[in-house]
Amino acid sequence: MIARSYTVAFEGMEARQVEVQCSIQPGLPGFAIVGLPDKAVSEARERVRAAMSEMGLALPSRRITVNLSPADLPKEGSHFDLPIALAVLAAMDVLPRDEVAAHWAMGELSLDGRLVAVPGALPAALAAGGEERGLICPAACGAEAAWVEGVAVIAPATLLEAVNHFTGQSVLSPAEPGEVRPGPPGRDLSDVRGQEKARRALEIAAAGRHHLLLVGPPGSGKSMLAARLPGILPPLDPAEALETSMIQSLSGLLDAGGISRERPYRSPHHTASMAAVVGGGRGAKPGEISLAHNGVLFLDELPEFPRAVLETLRQPIETGDVIVARANAHVRYPCRFMLVAAANPCRCGMMADPGRACTRAPACGAEYMGRISGPLMDRFDLRVEVPPVRIAEIADATPGESSAVVADRVAAARDRQAARYAGLDGVRTNADAEGDVLTARAGAEPDALALLERAADRFGLSARAYHRVLRVARTIADLEDSAALARAHVAEAIAYRLSAEDRRPEAVTDEPGRARTR
Repeated sequence: MIARSYTVAFEGMEARQVEVQCSIQPGLPGFAIVGLPDKAVSEARERVRAAMSEMGLALPSRRITVNLSPADLPKEGSHFDLPIALAVLAAMDVLPRDEVAAHWAMGELSLDGRLVAVPGALPAALAAGGEERGLICPAACGAEAAWVEGVAVIAPATLLEAVNHFTGQSVLSPAEPGEVRPGPPGRDLSDVRGQEKARRALEIAAAGRHHLLLVGPPGSGKSMLAARLPGILPPLDPAEALETSMIQSLSGLLDAGGISRERPYRSPHHTASMAAVVGGGRGAKPGEISLAHNGVLFLDELPEFPRAVLETLRQPIETGDVIVARANAHVRYPCRFMLVAAANPCRCGMMADPGRACTRAPACGAEYMGRISGPLMDRFDLRVEVPPVRIAEIADATPGESSAVVADRVAAARDRQAARYAGLDGVRTNADAEGDVLTARAGAEPDALALLERAADRFGLSARAYHRVLRVARTIADLEDSAALARAHVAEAIAYRLSAEDRRPEAVTDEPGRARTR
């Protein structure tokens, strides 16, 4: 008679049920695992054999066959060790078969029988709850999996504890959820001296989840400003925290089962590969853009990133998810992040200082910033020049507004957006609104829209740019608690949209379409 246990195989965020079937038949002694296992799964037979030997049990001198069904689904990872061991023990009549089949199981076995933590306990618990089953996982994963309500999570530390639980010799209590971890000490905006325009742009970006580009010479404070962005963002709501934690669980980033309400902040180096940024590699794991889901993705030295990597960001920015398609994998990950980038104006960074710029200025600046394609540049809602800070401003001991004060305004603006878009699926902030949803609910004054139309015609704004300016203007109005979109809101949004070249007097012309498209 075949014994069964159940586990999961991960396809991106989705946890698919895998039935582990074990048959012990007369024949030449052997232990075979079939069903498209990878190397780690195939090696499970040796770990199971050693762990059972530590308990004083020996595998029968018969032919043991373990089948992982469905057989055409690739099985990867060491978390198959525990369900294989449970199925073998049930087939040996050491464990009650019905009890084993009533749970999902996951966990890696060490040679001495200890259960080692594996990634993915949180999405596995969610999937187990959907099938009305409990979950057996290592003790180190119990606090993480226990966050899912309505799922009985049993977290033994060793295989022997799991056996004693199923046989009733020592029943384990359900695991308790981990603590809500406080975020690391935040960096405060009051540390920033000067840069009032950049601080204002940072606040607008946080309030509406707008993408922000900071351009300025080295040492002007671009990275310093970006590092203080998490301190003014509102905390994750419970649904966002669970969704973000699921991605972190798949990547093995949850510490002791604790879930954080802090929004993620990811800052990959410009040498990061495409797989590291977008996702992929072995098992098509989530990349930096997915790890920044519901948070901030900061790209310092933006033009230094490989162009192929930057171009892959265009679609995820628009759709809020990414599909990682490989020869042996086709998975989807959410990636609704806020993109913040920093760049020097040219290779040497001193183009704005005639006394220190190289002899190729300003051509070197156009060449350097030309590494960022027009379509990607078009997706930045706010573009801000960050000039050098004067020494007098640095020496000024008077602190600016603290992050707590700015965070209160940002939270109030987000609350207004939540009320405005209540009932609309997938629309949480102004950055998510588009088309009729944006225009119908913006409540703009006629002269405000007339100004935007003239600016779009004069500066050759694309349709995407037009709507992004409208979104930023709506966020500015929300920060001022204004129900109507006024001309001043639109004017400020336009100023953030246009680059220095667009704002030169010679670029302003009555001839439509003469200025470059932005």
